[in-house]
Amino acid sequence: MFTNEQVDRFHKDGFLVVPHFLSQATSQRLLKISHEYLEQIDLSNHPLTRFTTSDKDHLGDEYFLNSSDNISFFFEPDAFADVDGHHKLVKPKERAINKFGHGLHLCDANFAAVTSGNADVSEIAKGLGFQRPRALQSMVLCKQPEIGGAVPPHQDSVFLYTDPLSAIGFWIPLEDATRENGCLSFAPGSHHDHPVTKRFVRRFDKETGEQLDGTEFISLENREQIEKGFAKEENQKWVSVECKAGDLVLIHGSVLHKSEVNSSNKSRFAYAFHLIEDTAVYDKLNWLQSSVKSILY
Repeated sequence: MFTNEQVDRFHKDGFLVVPHFLSQATSQRLLKISHEYLEQIDLSNHPLTRFTTSDKDHLGDEYFLNSSDNISFFFEPDAFADVDGHHKLVKPKERAINKFGHGLHLCDANFAAVTSGNADVSEIAKGLGFQRPRALQSMVLCKQPEIGGAVPPHQDSVFLYTDPLSAIGFWIPLEDATRENGCLSFAPGSHHDHPVTKRFVRRFDKETGEQLDGTEFISLENREQIEKGFAKEENQKWVSVECKAGDLVLIHGSVLHKSEVNSSNKSRFAYAFHLIEDTAVYDKLNWLQSSVKSILY
């Protein structure tokens, strides 16, 4: 049962660890399937799209923007190097992928069973106040040994914006997540004192409304007003959250969270999906556009 105490703690801190959400057998099966996907990647027609979280070098190619309903693979930037004047992959493909998704719950029955086919997910969603929860995206985050890049402080609602805000992340490690291999860190309570002031969107011509190539960050119209009096990102106190394979970490869409570089020799695979409220407005500006709706009742 998802208790009132857990609900209160989530709303207070902006995140919550639910131990033993998946059985060890299920976690191990999803991890095995994840490795099989990486081993079977066909690179012959792959654009070698790299995933980066930099505000100045963000994603926006066609491969990325068309990933909502399928299983697409995105590389770690450090998996490449200049070799004889050419940018080449210098890691085995199965140890070079940053993440793959964003439609795992639509394309793979094993991941669907954990997402839209999971009664516990529905119970948690209803406990958090969802009326019609929609599974919007799903992915495996690999955090590869030695090159798994740091993810800077961010808020998921910047990337999965609804009006009103509604995104909740379900983050499930398939391997133990530790400080050494890049576990999540949170700024507890930051969803109360650090408002969402920007959005990650598809680019549109402001005059014609025509969609352009790529993506960008845009400021919300009332950014200065909603920032006034709120805590700055650099003043937040961070808490590292180590957890075991099969645990669940619930993530409020407005809470600041991050992870460090994985400089260890152990990967940190995790399955993550996000729910939004289907009654909220999800507009055409959002980078992730899907024709398929997964509703949890």
